[in-house]
Amino acid sequence: MTMTDDRPDAPAPSAASSRPNGIAARLAAVVEPLFGGRLPVRLKAWDGSVAGPTDAPTVVLRDPAALRRLVRHPGELGLAQAYVTGELDVEGDLLDGFRRVWSTARDLSGGRPSAGTVAAVAKNGIRTAFDLGVVKLPPEPPASQARLRGRLHTKTRDRSAIEHHYNLSNDFYSLILDPHMAYSCGYWTSTEPGYTVEDAQRDKLDLVCRKLGIEPGGRHLDIGCGWGSLSLHAAEKFGAQVVGVTISSEQKAFIDDRIRERGLQDRVEIRLQDYREVPDGPFDTISSIEMGEHVGQRNYPTFTGQIHRLLRPGGRALIQQMSRTTRPGGGPFIEAFIAPDMHMRPVGENVDLIEQAGLEVRDVHAMREHYVWTVNAWYDTFEANWDRVVAMVGEEVGRVWRLYLVGGALAFEEGRMGVDQILAVKPTTDGRSGMPPVRAW
Repeated sequence: MTMTDDRPDAPAPSAASSRPNGIAARLAAVVEPLFGGRLPVRLKAWDGSVAGPTDAPTVVLRDPAALRRLVRHPGELGLAQAYVTGELDVEGDLLDGFRRVWSTARDLSGGRPSAGTVAAVAKNGIRTAFDLGVVKLPPEPPASQARLRGRLHTKTRDRSAIEHHYNLSNDFYSLILDPHMAYSCGYWTSTEPGYTVEDAQRDKLDLVCRKLGIEPGGRHLDIGCGWGSLSLHAAEKFGAQVVGVTISSEQKAFIDDRIRERGLQDRVEIRLQDYREVPDGPFDTISSIEMGEHVGQRNYPTFTGQIHRLLRPGGRALIQQMSRTTRPGGGPFIEAFIAPDMHMRPVGENVDLIEQAGLEVRDVHAMREHYVWTVNAWYDTFEANWDRVVAMVGEEVGRVWRLYLVGGALAFEEGRMGVDQILAVKPTTDGRSGMPPVRAW
């Protein structure tokens, strides 16, 4: 989806610049070596010139500032900054456009370009940028980019990171998520047309509670409880006594309202509390649904050690967590705009760290395809609510989230990211796990 370019300082297009020496052709010549000599997209530059195949998605460079960002931050971060500010755009549906671009790039490049090719492209790109007169001081980072201070993963910085992501407002997230307000991968048990993301989230919540063996009166801790979908479900449908912890004041206010609406004050307590501060174990069961990515690389043993400490012997813990095999961390765009300080690692490393804490891993359930279906449903809802999103948070933040949803869907679709439910138990001193001999899920 494109933006209307009504900025007063936007360069006016020139009919004469559609010649082979126009800006688009010159830029195409710079990057074509990365793709085996054939550009996988059509380029349209601010001077009105166009280059590239006519049947490919069109990338629109509306402003020379986009190139200045790319000179300063080559790759993902520079592209993201240019996109969210509207200096760069993609005509048509962004998800379809990105899918076609990356598919074409893979087919044409025959693998990763050599280091020599990359170096030559970079050198030629800088020379072309100078020739075009666009090498100036880079623009300021977009207003939507996170600006955190302090030492990594202190409690104060973690709170700032979570507030950057979650405190946009509960109303904003309601324009993306299902009525459960479940902001994590669903579990899709049907392909029937009437089966929705709301059904998939309900089935995920049921699956988690069954794996944990939650029973009426059992004490459950929900670490990073989000908007309370699991806390409320475990209490309402399985009879648990639930403590949920979050460090987002917006989320706590939302859940507290739902607790009162459903009359669950005697079964659910939501605390504005860091997971490291929970003092009152033991709990019969513990869950952490896509929160472990936010605790950081160095703090993960603290996170799993706290689960072990708070869990009773024979109790079960379920950690649902995203994984990443191509590169650790969250990626430049996600860490800059969405979830600062996020860290993902291969699932095997997560399992190893959980075992090092003294927990016994009993089950690893890969659900990568389920996240593709989940994010696609969120994206459809988001696009249907686009005008309301812009009215609520502004176009720049809306574009941040459009890019986030599109990138997430494709990362899971192409296997660059995964998500897994890891079920573990804290054995008794004599080795009893309390697990059933046959899975009940």
